[in-house]
Amino acid sequence: MHKIDFDLVEMTMDTMKYAIDRVSSTTTKIGKPKKAEELKALVGETITEKGIGGEYAFELWRKHLAKANVPVDHPRNLAFVPASPTRAAIMFDLVTAASSIHGAYWMEGAGGIFCENEAMRWMVSLTGLPEGAFGVFTSGGTAANLSAIVTAREYWRGLDRSHTLEKGLIITSIGAHSSVKAMAKVADIDVVLIDTEDRLEQQALQETINSLPVHKRHRLFAVVATGGTTNAGIVDDLEGIAEICEREKLWFHVDAAYGGGALMADSVKHLFKGIDKADSITIDPHKWMFSPYDCGAIIYKQPELAKDAHAQEGSYLDIFKDEGAHGFNPSDYQIQLTRRVRGLPLWFSLATHGTDQYKEAVERGIELAQIAGKMIEELPHVELVRAPSLSCVLYRRIGWQPEDYTHWTYENHDKGFALVTPTKWKTGETYETVSRFCFINPDTTEHDIEMILETMV
Repeated sequence: MHKIDFDLVEMTMDTMKYAIDRVSSTTTKIGKPKKAEELKALVGETITEKGIGGEYAFELWRKHLAKANVPVDHPRNLAFVPASPTRAAIMFDLVTAASSIHGAYWMEGAGGIFCENEAMRWMVSLTGLPEGAFGVFTSGGTAANLSAIVTAREYWRGLDRSHTLEKGLIITSIGAHSSVKAMAKVADIDVVLIDTEDRLEQQALQETINSLPVHKRHRLFAVVATGGTTNAGIVDDLEGIAEICEREKLWFHVDAAYGGGALMADSVKHLFKGIDKADSITIDPHKWMFSPYDCGAIIYKQPELAKDAHAQEGSYLDIFKDEGAHGFNPSDYQIQLTRRVRGLPLWFSLATHGTDQYKEAVERGIELAQIAGKMIEELPHVELVRAPSLSCVLYRRIGWQPEDYTHWTYENHDKGFALVTPTKWKTGETYETVSRFCFINPDTTEHDIEMILETMV
């Protein structure tokens, strides 16, 4: 395995040149997917008994395979929640990989975990949670949400022995991220959905709780609110929901995977009033904190409850928990044991640029959404579905049917021009297909928005 048949130094230089060209380029193409059989015809057999050689494999990547991807940081990739990692974060992601750090335990990864914890302290400070609150980096929002709900469930079970015999229940809205329902399946808990894709209000939550039959109310242990819905950037009534959770003795979790970055922005921070009362908060730095994939985070008001739920036992692990280890063990606070120090690129980027530049970049995303909203209001062929929220804009092309949006998306994508995808928005009892912008990249320009909207004429 350690014997290589190509010049390692030359291969390293080729790799570094590719990385430097990639992060310094200002003309990156969108790229588009190809069918598996098309890619197979282009590259042939790549896994063979003797190997094809690193130089040739790298050339296949550069010439064919890299072009079949859609870069999340392209300024006209406005679909889903894109990303825009800083150059510093991308380059330090290379350092993270090259350093071969196992980030589960302090004993093995003290330097890397120290850096992660520095970045985490800053993130916790944004939330306003009380002293003692802390968190860890995860693979993304799904893992973070799952870690939080498992912690909440285990805490609930510890309150009453009868809870161990019952299936837990949580409440959220239909506007919550799909990962909430997905992680509920994994945790084997039931979900009650409040039928609103707009802001989840205190009254609607209270009415839902009051309407639960006695046996369901006994199984209810948590509420999941959203701090910036993926579809429309809506922030739930966090303060009102927090009051109910405190009164009803329910765990209050806030999924701010996308919207958490907006806690930096003075222009919208007031929307998050009440987040400081949460028991747990999910934030994805790979979304609006300019970190590379994959980097999520889960923050707890009382981290010791997470440790009670997640710390793994095993004779082969005892040495990591000995007093000689002298430090913080991230694996004790979330579902993963094996983990890379995925918060390290975020730390380096923050240390390089400072938090003021981060704040400016987030404010620019919010500003771009407002600019797009004004453009749409002034054009005759499109109209807003609702006012822009955070950095999301929902709008419709007047007269279009669902298939028109699909055709338009593929046409722009095939041209390598832009990736803007349709979504659905519920008005009353019906869902309507509409188009959606999500602005993360501060390099996106007003001209980019103008050009995209012109393709809808």
